[in-house]
Amino acid sequence: MKTFSIKEQLKSIFVFAAFIFSFLVATTANAQKATAPQIKNVVLVHGAFADGSGWQGLYQILTKKGYNVTIVQNPLSSLEDDVAATNLALDKQDGPTILVGHSWGGTVITEAGNHPKVAALVYVAALQPDNGETSIQWLHTAHPAPENGVLPPDDKGIAYYDKAKFHAGFAGDLSKEQADFMYASQGAFHAKGFLTPITKAAWRDKPSYGIVATEDKSITPDIQRAMYKRSNTKITEIKGSHVVFISQPEAVSKVIIAASQK
Repeated sequence: MKTFSIKEQLKSIFVFAAFIFSFLVATTANAQKATAPQIKNVVLVHGAFADGSGWQGLYQILTKKGYNVTIVQNPLSSLEDDVAATNLALDKQDGPTILVGHSWGGTVITEAGNHPKVAALVYVAALQPDNGETSIQWLHTAHPAPENGVLPPDDKGIAYYDKAKFHAGFAGDLSKEQADFMYASQGAFHAKGFLTPITKAAWRDKPSYGIVATEDKSITPDIQRAMYKRSNTKITEIKGSHVVFISQPEAVSKVIIAASQK
């Protein structure tokens, strides 16, 4: 039997150790590449009866994971104005972007999603009209929940959410204190936006992800399911109220992250 000198044995051990080290480095690099977001920019668009402050929890989760997050403050004065505000935010992005809309914000991103920097759309308990359709058409496809508190437009054409129903109808899984703050900070939503048709639905050309809030009392979950199914949107169901992005930010963030890695 051939014997090896100590020098030869040490050389063999060194070569083997170097091979193992190189293998581990390559494996780690590939794993990091696989989990790293391919798209780092996220733009968040709030809905009616709300403002951008509700995105804070989701913002914190995403930024800690390395995403560049921008929050749009919709004027809520018309669909055109909200789309313009969203486009301003998209103009500032330095590359491909995931565009996220909640509630009425879904109608906004359906139009604004045609921006060339938008790589994918994420609908969070959101409206998703098609070409020539309006938001109100879809809202009328099912009876509203008893808790729903959207009031008729006032003499200025502005619709608000009923204070007596805001907690149960809009934010049932949040504390009363948090719901009260949200009620006090709701935007003045010009109801004509619900009557404005979509001219070009971005979801027809771009990947779309939809979150159904299963306990939603403002947009009936069956309406959400019907819209998302019609558009071949990838659906995720999350137990939560209409503001599921506040009550379940981790679950919502996973959908956005998945969209960014495709």
